[in-house]
Order: sequence, then C-alpha cells, then structure tokens
Amino acid sequence: MKKRILFIATGGTIASEVTELGLKPGISAEGLLRAVPAIRELCDVECLQLYSLDSTDIGPEHWLGMARAIRENYEGFDGFVLSHGTDTMAYSAAALSYLIQGSAKPIILTGAQKPIGFDTTDSRVNLLDSFICACSGDMHGVMIVFNGRVILGTRARKTHSKSFDAFSSINYPHIADVRDGRVTQYIVPGFEKKPRFFSELD
Repeated sequence: MKKRILFIATGGTIASEVTELGLKPGISAEGLLRAVPAIRELCDVECLQLYSLDSTDIGPEHWLGMARAIRENYEGFDGFVLSHGTDTMAYSAAALSYLIQGSAKPIILTGAQKPIGFDTTDSRVNLLDSFICACSGDMHGVMIVFNGRVILGTRARKTHSKSFDAFSSINYPHIADVRDGRVTQYIVPGFEKKPRFFSELD
C-alpha cells in the first residue's frame, strides 16, 4: 500500500510568483504538487494550505500552528512534508524538533532557492526528495531535506544564500543522502511509539 503523507504548505520562495512588488508567495499546495506529478505516483497525498507567507514573517505563533496541524493529523498519516521559505526554515525545524519530540514518523521541511515556476529551479528536486524520504519507512522525527541532504532539525543552518547547496549540518553529520530516487541513511534518530507534543495547546 502507498504511504499516506500530509503536505503542509506555508509559503516561501518555492511557492512564489513574480509580482510588481517582487516575489510573493501565491502558489497553493495543490499547485506545487501539480508541478511534480511523480509525487502522486509515489504516495497518497493530502494537502493543507496552512499559511502563504514569506518565511521572514514566520515566528513562534506559526511554529505552534505547524505543531498543531501535525498533532491533529498525526494518527491519520504516515508522514508529513512541509514546504517553507529558506530564510527561517532552520528556526522552524529547530522549534518543531522541541515541540514534537520522539516522533516515529518523518516530519520533513523543504523549500527552494528559486520558485517552482522558474526554469532553473531546485524546487522540484527538493520536493520529490522530501516525499521519497517521507515514504522510505526509516526516517523519524523532524528534519530538513535540501539539495540531496537530510539534516536533523536541530542541526540545520542556512549557510549559503544563493547556492542550491544552502543548508549545512552544524557539529553533526547529515543523517542521509537522497540520490536518483534512493535514500542512503547513515544515522537513525531515536524515536518513541507515541510522540510528545509540547506547546501551549496541551
């Protein structure tokens, strides 16, 4: 059976369109998936358009909203993929790592340096790699998938503003690589049968 994955969209460059005022998030979660048809062949996906924000506008209230969305849907899905802007993705990943501890299911954040509508975009590869990881069966907890690397949510930092190789794993090796549709995993994060959700919602 195909894995059931919830795709949670929050905006960011990946979902942006060119406007008179510059790039602005405007492409929906469904629109992102239509640009990568292979995802629906890989798994059963449901979409949740949680926000449509530039990532510089994302903060604690939105981290709680993401955690709430995952908690409310946790039992119904095998994994979660969140599209997010790159400027604050590492902050959101760290926050979710503490708000949702010990998850046996993958909670993957990804984004792009260029919008999905651009010819030279990294969006499609990053999205597909994220869903491949979410369906692999061996991924647990919060992580960032970007440019073929899988990084723990508490270790990621954006170190390049223009390169597609935007994120590094700080003081810890990245836990897996994704190449040609295959996941090569080096480290298996710890997990529990039942995750612990920590937030003002408890």
